[in-house]
Amino acid sequence: MSWVRAVSLLLLLAGGGAAYWYATRPAAVTVVAPIRGDAAEIVYASGVIEPRSWAKVTSLVRERIVSVCNCEGETVTQGTELARLDDTEAQATLAELRARLRLAKSDYERISTLVTRNIVSRSELDRATSQVSQIEALISGQEARLGSYILRAPGDGMVLRQDGEVGEIAEPGDVLFWVGRPTPLLVVAEVNEEDIPRVVTGQRALLRSDAFPDRMLEATVDSITPKGDPVAKTYRVRLALPADTPLMIGMSVDVNIVIRVSEAALLIPGQALRGDTVFTAEDGTARRQTIQPGIQGITHVEVRSGLPDSAQIITPFPKTLEDGARVTVRRE
Repeated sequence: MSWVRAVSLLLLLAGGGAAYWYATRPAAVTVVAPIRGDAAEIVYASGVIEPRSWAKVTSLVRERIVSVCNCEGETVTQGTELARLDDTEAQATLAELRARLRLAKSDYERISTLVTRNIVSRSELDRATSQVSQIEALISGQEARLGSYILRAPGDGMVLRQDGEVGEIAEPGDVLFWVGRPTPLLVVAEVNEEDIPRVVTGQRALLRSDAFPDRMLEATVDSITPKGDPVAKTYRVRLALPADTPLMIGMSVDVNIVIRVSEAALLIPGQALRGDTVFTAEDGTARRQTIQPGIQGITHVEVRSGLPDSAQIITPFPKTLEDGARVTVRRE
């Protein structure tokens, strides 16, 4: 049985040696070299294209639409009739008030004559006078309300959009027309309140639109609303577009407001960094390095100090690697 024990001992030694080799073998890592490039600190927002000057035309009463101008895309002047609502009932009310006024004036004249003859008291004349004044006030109010049955252009411009057709019921507050000047255009964006302190007028912004996926478009921060939305926790930022922009009213865009640009910065992959620490590979050994990170982009991070251009950065960040561990290097 001695040969059996000898073979078992050899197998045990071989297995132990393999386990030791496996446990102490160098870790395989991927390294990349830092690159030089421009790093931009940006604030992201989503926005919509709107004209600088425009207004909504809404109905103030609930009534059926009896006529529309069908002038979408056409230029109009202030006061142009855009739509008319059914005012049959309102006109009937006005006619009734005018009839009441005629009767009240007739009573006034009759009582006035009787007062001059001392047949009725002066108080009766005062009552008749008050009645005439009240009905005249009701007529003035009704005539003003009749103006609400005609929707007019609030200013000079183009009918940018028309909603509502003849026969439909216009509800109070429903927007039936958008009237404004088609140029110049703005991007109206919502910026989170934690980012708004870094946004100032004059900053450059880069825009992306699904309508123009292969083009990077530009805008400039034009104004910032003084009061934010406490519910959404956002501030409205308006960005001016150049005159030759291909963007159209109503399009949505992704907005990247450029806060700061660092030219020819030293850049490393963002996934190689944890906090302010990276690992480098030096002569087959992993070295933990502390750096001063700067602008953090989507894929890369700026290194302000703590790393030479010649460094070999281990990426992604090795969570289980120890400082000084042996490594075998694979380059990307």
